Amino acid sequence: MQAISTPHSERSSASVAQLFAYPFRIFFLSLTLLSLVGIPLWVLQVTGTIQLPLAMPGVLWHQHEMLFGFLSAAIAGFLLTAVCVWTGTERTHGIRLLLLWGVWAAARVLLTVGGDMPYWLVQGVNLAFLPLVMLDAGWRIWHARQKRQLMILVVLGLLWLMQVAFVTRLDPVYAWGALIMGMALISIIGGRITPAFTTGWLRQRGLAADRIRVIPALDIATVFAMVLLLASMVTGWSMVTAGLAVIAAILMLTRLYHWKGWLARQEPLLWILHLSILWVPVALVLLAGHLAAGWPASAWTHAAGTGAIACLILGVIARVSLGHTGRPLVLPQGMVLAFVAIHLAALVRVITAFQGLPWHLGITASGLLWALAYAIFLARYTGVLARPRADGKPG
Repeated sequence: MQAISTPHSERSSASVAQLFAYPFRIFFLSLTLLSLVGIPLWVLQVTGTIQLPLAMPGVLWHQHEMLFGFLSAAIAGFLLTAVCVWTGTERTHGIRLLLLWGVWAAARVLLTVGGDMPYWLVQGVNLAFLPLVMLDAGWRIWHARQKRQLMILVVLGLLWLMQVAFVTRLDPVYAWGALIMGMALISIIGGRITPAFTTGWLRQRGLAADRIRVIPALDIATVFAMVLLLASMVTGWSMVTAGLAVIAAILMLTRLYHWKGWLARQEPLLWILHLSILWVPVALVLLAGHLAAGWPASAWTHAAGTGAIACLILGVIARVSLGHTGRPLVLPQGMVLAFVAIHLAALVRVITAFQGLPWHLGITASGLLWALAYAIFLARYTGVLARPRADGKPG
């Protein structure tokens, strides 16, 4: 019997609809496209090759889009997917998800080409996204009475307050505060999935899974130190902030030691998580060095933004995209190169901050490495994100 072919337009429609079947699909693809467009645009803008009609000064636009465009999409994709599993509630999908994504996408366009538009309109759309994400997740957490998840909402709320202050005062200190809250989210979410995934992988192979330790008091202390660090930073207590940064770095390093990442060095889907989180204490030490010894601020901000946040996001979306589409946890070809490239992007950018490389060469090389990493993800995962689950389940 001859197979019935599906017209191209119907296949395309089905793929588009599939992208809005679960939050991780559309937001993981969108953050990838944003990084592939936004980073090259920034390099072209900062080097004077092009001039964009930006809605805020160029450096601040770059900081904002990496923090509140790129990171917020990752938060929405991960959190709104995970919270459904945590609470056993129906996923956000279809028209509701389309509208939520539309707010995020509209903000990106307005901030990039809306220089002649009313500032209140541009930022009104921009500032609406994170509260909508928190409302969706918070409603589910509240009804499920899952107090354990409330700290995530608290940190998200502080992140949003940093965004409000940043766009209203145009002061980079609030971008710094947002980076601290980004690392706090890594501390919470990375602190859950990284040791859990590592333990499971070791147990499946009959290895020393019992060597992995999670110490709840240490986890709480790390997040608390991050919140205190944020409060100290925005109030301008430099020496106190430097001291808190060192304390938070020590706490994070202690947690990483107990997670024994070197035991999973043969599994890229695991070592990428451990190595990415290692950038958190590195960034915190560089922050302390900036405040106490005058080290360049761009060193710690890129260790945090590119090293910790962008590297961990790539590692998480590579794994979550497989798991939530019913596929084996086998990394697609080329993704190890992507993992190496994004870490090299962070390393090159930090070295450039210390004038170890010429500025123009350094930011160009770092941008190209970032683009390579996320281009590989786009090539290998677009089909995964746009096609139905491999196991036939909904979502």
